[in-house]
Amino acid sequence: MAKLFEKWKLGNLELKNRIVIAPMCQYSAHEGQASSWHVMHLGQLSHSGAGLLIVEATAVTPEGRISWGDLGLYNDACEMALKDVVKEVKKYSSMPLAVQIAHAGRKASSDKPWYSGKQIPATNENGWQTVGPSALPFYPEDTVPQELATSDLERLKGAFADAAERAVRIGFHGIEVHAAHGYLLHQFLSPISNQRTDQYGGSLENRMRFPLEVFAAVRKAVPTQIPVWVRISATDWVEGGWNVEEAIIFSRHLKELGCVAIHVSSGGLDPHQQIPVAANYQVGFAERIKKEAEIPTIAVGLISEPEQAEEILHRGQADAIAIARAILYNPRWPWHAAAKLGATVLCPPQFLRSPPQGLSKLLHGDHGTKDITK
Repeated sequence: MAKLFEKWKLGNLELKNRIVIAPMCQYSAHEGQASSWHVMHLGQLSHSGAGLLIVEATAVTPEGRISWGDLGLYNDACEMALKDVVKEVKKYSSMPLAVQIAHAGRKASSDKPWYSGKQIPATNENGWQTVGPSALPFYPEDTVPQELATSDLERLKGAFADAAERAVRIGFHGIEVHAAHGYLLHQFLSPISNQRTDQYGGSLENRMRFPLEVFAAVRKAVPTQIPVWVRISATDWVEGGWNVEEAIIFSRHLKELGCVAIHVSSGGLDPHQQIPVAANYQVGFAERIKKEAEIPTIAVGLISEPEQAEEILHRGQADAIAIARAILYNPRWPWHAAAKLGATVLCPPQFLRSPPQGLSKLLHGDHGTKDITK
C-alpha cells in the first residue's frame, strides 16, 4: 500500500489519505465575503480525491486582509457568505474542510496580484493603515505600519478566537493558524520585523509570546474534537533572522498547547531573502521539526510528482504532503497519483453512478489497482 494513500489522523480528524490541499488565496471576495467563485473553486478541489482541503488565508479583522479581495471571518456577513459556500460544497463532497485564519500585519493593504500586488496607500479607497509589531515596513517605499500596543494585542487575540468560533459554526473540520510567509504572527517571531522592547520583543521567549498566546486563545475557543495546527516559515532565509532552530523550539511550545501538527513552509518576511528554490527545498525543515520537536509535520513546496511525495513519506521526513500549484495545474492529481502508485482513491458519487468511459483505464492503466468504478 502506498503510504501517500494510507489513512492519517490529524488530531481527532481521520483523513482518508495523506494528501492535503494547501491554502491558496483567490483575491475574489467582496468586503471579506466569499463569492460564487469560491463555490466553483472549492467545489472542484473537493472532488480531487485529496484527504483534506484547507481554505485560503481568511482574515480575522478587516485590516488583517492581505488585499481588498481577501476572505474575512470577522463579522456576521462574512460568516454567512462562507457558510453558504461550505454548505454547497458539502452537498456533493464528503472531503473534510479546514480554514486558515490569518492577519497580514505590515504586508496588508496590497493590490490584487494581477494588477500590481504592491501595497496600496491608506488614502486609496482600496487601502488602509497597516499594523505590525514594530513601525518597520516590508519595503522601504511601503506605508510605515502602526506599532501595535499591548491593548491592540489583546483585541487581536480575541479576533483570532472569534474567527475560530465562526469557523466551527460554519462547519469546518479543522483550523490552521497562519504564522508563516511574513504575515503578522511571523512578524512577531522574527527579530528582523520585531524590534520591540517590551515583553513581546527581544529574546526568543518574548518574540514567541504573542503567537503562542494567539494559538492558546484559538485552541480554547473551539471544541476539543476540532484539530488546530499552525503553518510556519521555518526560516527567513536571511542572516540574523528567524531560523529552523528557533522554529523547532516554537513547535515544541505549540505541541504543549495542543497543536496537532506543523505545516512547514519558509520565507516571505524580508525582501532580501535568498531562497535556493528546488524540488523538496523545504522538506528538510519538516523532517527536523518532526524529529526534534516530536510533532507531526506537513511538508510543502515544489512537491509535484507522486513518486516524490511517496519517497518523502517513506523516509519519514513528514507525515503528510501539501500541494497547491500542482493541483491547480492538475485538479485530479490524487487520482493520477493513485494510478502511478498502485493505490485506490475515492471517486465522487456522480462517477460511481455513471462512470465515464475509460475512467478505469485512465486511473489504473497497467498498475494493477483495484477498479473502483465498479
